[in-house]
Amino acid sequence: MLEEISEHECFNGVQGFYRHDSKVIGLPMRFSVYHPPQEDHEAVPVLFYLAGLTCTEETFMIKAGAQRWAAQHGVMLVAPDTSPRNTGIPDEDKDWEVGTAASFYLDATQPPWRERFRMESYIVQELTEIVFSQFNADSTAVGIFGHSMGGHGALTLALRHPSVFRSVSAFAPIAAPTRCPWGTKAFTQYLGEDRSAWEEHDASELMKRRTTPFPQGILIDQGLDDKFLRQQLLPEAFEAACDQARQPLTLRRHEHYDHSYYFVSTFMQDHIAFHRGILRP
Repeated sequence: MLEEISEHECFNGVQGFYRHDSKVIGLPMRFSVYHPPQEDHEAVPVLFYLAGLTCTEETFMIKAGAQRWAAQHGVMLVAPDTSPRNTGIPDEDKDWEVGTAASFYLDATQPPWRERFRMESYIVQELTEIVFSQFNADSTAVGIFGHSMGGHGALTLALRHPSVFRSVSAFAPIAAPTRCPWGTKAFTQYLGEDRSAWEEHDASELMKRRTTPFPQGILIDQGLDDKFLRQQLLPEAFEAACDQARQPLTLRRHEHYDHSYYFVSTFMQDHIAFHRGILRP
């Protein structure tokens, strides 16, 4: 059963926050939805947004300024929480880089994480079904985007589930997690020591095996004053993989912009228009 936590009028649409008992996770999960005004009379395209480390299902809806543009383009926005919470795993919230709010949007295979940390299955199987069954959403017009860890999740889930997601973009994604400290730390705990398992959740490695998986292009924005750029994000690795895969990529590098939601909100209009143009041309 879907529980409404709150709903708020917003740009002639509705900003909603919801909770449900997840069968995949085995615990209550929260997510947020912006319902554009067009949803009252037609099934609308859907954009799933994945937030980054330390965030919740509220972060994007509060900070990104996306509702204005979603209302203009008639696009539903859906943002899940960034991980299961209150799982009973010892010290699950002790380290901000692993555990609570740091799921990396994959299905963990290693104890103690594997029972509850199943975010890939949760998003692709359960949350999409809830959205399609409970709201006036067009299941044939679905895109995904995200920021930082969520940008990683957007790219990898799109590449792993192209039958679900027709469009993909990202803000400052962790583009090559097998090569950076954040990814190495999280993947070791969630997936074990086998690096071949890590590559299945690395957008740059996944892209190397494809040939033009998204022919209408991928959009990435990256701030050049982002303190995580050189050590953690590595967009040049994904850029090289796209060249190899003949994947059209627009990678925009912006002077003076950092890793914050001030950066994300600046280019939000472009991303929603990008997805709308693909999902409902």
